[in-house]
Amino acid sequence: MGERANIRDVAALAGVAVKTVSRVLNDHPYVSTKMREKVEAAMTELNFHPSVAARVLAGTKSGQVALIYDNHSPHYMHQIMMGCWDRCNAEGLRLIAQPVDVADPKIGEQVRGMVRETHVDGVILSSPVTDCAAVLNTLEALNMPFVRISPGTNHALTSSVFMDDVQAADDMTTHMINAGHRRIGFIIGHENHLASKDRLSGYCRALERAGIAYAADLVEPGEFDFDSGKAAAEKFLNLPNPPTAIFASNDDMASGVLAVAHRYHVPVPEMLSVAGFDDTTLAQVVWPPLTTIRQPVRDLADTATQLLLGDGGLEHRRLPHELITRESIAAPRTKMLTLRKKTENQ
Repeated sequence: MGERANIRDVAALAGVAVKTVSRVLNDHPYVSTKMREKVEAAMTELNFHPSVAARVLAGTKSGQVALIYDNHSPHYMHQIMMGCWDRCNAEGLRLIAQPVDVADPKIGEQVRGMVRETHVDGVILSSPVTDCAAVLNTLEALNMPFVRISPGTNHALTSSVFMDDVQAADDMTTHMINAGHRRIGFIIGHENHLASKDRLSGYCRALERAGIAYAADLVEPGEFDFDSGKAAAEKFLNLPNPPTAIFASNDDMASGVLAVAHRYHVPVPEMLSVAGFDDTTLAQVVWPPLTTIRQPVRDLADTATQLLLGDGGLEHRRLPHELITRESIAAPRTKMLTLRKKTENQ
């Protein structure tokens, strides 16, 4: 049985009725300590992680799924929510979207309260909540089925869906190198997201393969938001020898780079090439439209929801990414012009 055990298997091993297992799963107050221990021992022995389908079979009728997230990119989260909602709507389930702060020391208590108050049948975790130990421990203690989107740690814990962030960042950096760029600025994503480290690794790997030395002054921290992209671009464009290209870890930060370039009257891509990551709707409405990595965000969320609604078996799915070329990257000029700030504020 192992990973594919279901609620009937648990009931048979514990020697109890399926309804009793249901009561234990739902933390019903009228279950004796001895009976609860028998059921929990059977779940442990069978490596049983109840799926939403198992809870419905057992008599749970909330028909609700929770998406728990902490992300600074509204465009990314819109796609995540829509992917989850599409699948929930098709299955006749209600989606509850719950924002949290992974830095809050009380996040475990908050998630526990949300789960008990809403009686959700399952949970989807989006990065960086997907690697938050307090949340993972809380859901495990509640015997709550959950699936993680893009986890960076403990992959054997639950089912998950993800993409290869290292290879995606390598692909984009290589694309810029092939266009002729040798000084490529990189804006790291939020430090709480393990994908940020993976994208930095991909950038470094591409540079090393091309024989280009890593330069600390060409790497700046970011927060996955517009303002941090602007702040990084300010530093890059005021270097004595500014980069000819900037690769931001998401489209929001890349749009911040474009804003600073426009304010400084630095033409993109003639004097500065810019690339993003995610291919949100923002990448298509800024000027020039961004060359970016198309992360299958909506499909990631849809697939995570499918796994949650499945039979409870452990499954990991990797979805492909795609490099989308638009007008924001061109070959660098042979000689960079001196940067002159031409804003009314200076």
